Amino acid sequence: MEEKQLTVIEHIEELRKRLIIIVVFFMLAVIGSFFLAKPLIKYLQSNGQAQEITFNAFTVLDPVFVLLKVIIVLAVVLISPVIMYQLWAFIAPGLKETERRVTLSYIPFAFLLFLAGAAFSYFVLIPYVMGFMRLLAGDLEIQQTIGINEYFNFLIQLVIPFGVVFQLPVVMLFLSRLGFLNPDWLAKSRKYAYFALFVLAAFITPPDLFSHLFTTVPLIILFELSLFISRFGYRKFLKAEEEMRLEEIKAEQQRQIDEVMERMKQDE
Repeated sequence: MEEKQLTVIEHIEELRKRLIIIVVFFMLAVIGSFFLAKPLIKYLQSNGQAQEITFNAFTVLDPVFVLLKVIIVLAVVLISPVIMYQLWAFIAPGLKETERRVTLSYIPFAFLLFLAGAAFSYFVLIPYVMGFMRLLAGDLEIQQTIGINEYFNFLIQLVIPFGVVFQLPVVMLFLSRLGFLNPDWLAKSRKYAYFALFVLAAFITPPDLFSHLFTTVPLIILFELSLFISRFGYRKFLKAEEEMRLEEIKAEQQRQIDEVMERMKQDE
């Protein structure tokens, strides 16, 4: 595939095209999610720690808000592969042919990692947080009255960020494969990365030390795994760069030979 240089207007038109496709798929996903949302809400209300809770609606519109939130979140999750593909298609003209092929293959893994992060949050982190909060409320002799809207806000604020954070291996591999990220440099700056993960965990978990540490440790493990994987991507980048340099040297040598042969013909 030939490299194609696009003007600013063409870039804007291409972006508009990609956004229109995303919006169309989103609307279709919203329609489908409307039929999936109610069974999902009932499942989330009757599973794990939630089955021991009596949920309350503090306003008349709380049930509607919950339904709309679940529909929108579910629709975004369903079309996330489409969003990632459209993003890839937008930047693909600026990539080499091998880079296009390789980065396109990352999309299924990114989607699976998102699901893995969401599953970790829901099945591992949330039960721990809920149990800790109920225990704390009991120790303080506080009667918890939990609103359905607040509960689903709590779920979304934990599940979605973890799904996004679990994209770290794919992102680091992608950047290393393109040469934008040097794993050796990142390994030397490991302490700064740990601090950033520690701060990130503070934003996506409830404000207690145990939940914070319970979140930070898996993030650090995920970072180390991502760093290990990204080394393979960077080696392929270096190999491709070396092959390109050799091709350029061969092409230059061939050009010089052709020039010499042309002069010899002219001398004859």
